[in-house]
Amino acid sequence: LTGTQQALVLIKDIGSDNIKIQYDIYHMQRMEGELTQTMTAWADKIGHLQIADNPRRGEPGTGEINYDFIFNVIKQSDYDGWVGCEYKPLTTAEAGLSWINQYR
Repeated sequence: LTGTQQALVLIKDIGSDNIKIQYDIYHMQRMEGELTQTMTAWADKIGHLQIADNPRRGEPGTGEINYDFIFNVIKQSDYDGWVGCEYKPLTTAEAGLSWINQYR
């Protein structure tokens, strides 16, 4: 699958309520853009958010994606799924998790 619309069609065709999208923010920024618009429109179909910044797949705050805005949209939504990290820390793994402190 290369986009949200393909995933939505597949979910509709299967017709099962327990199938959700793993929304990869890094890839969707590269493939589609309009991240928060898509996430808001299809929040009930998203079961897992995967984060990494763009373009180097670093931790949030190291690239072009406005994670302050994205996390605020997530917080204000009814999203109740998982958020997973799949990025390459700029230094150590421990230092690469320091960004999370500002969102606690």
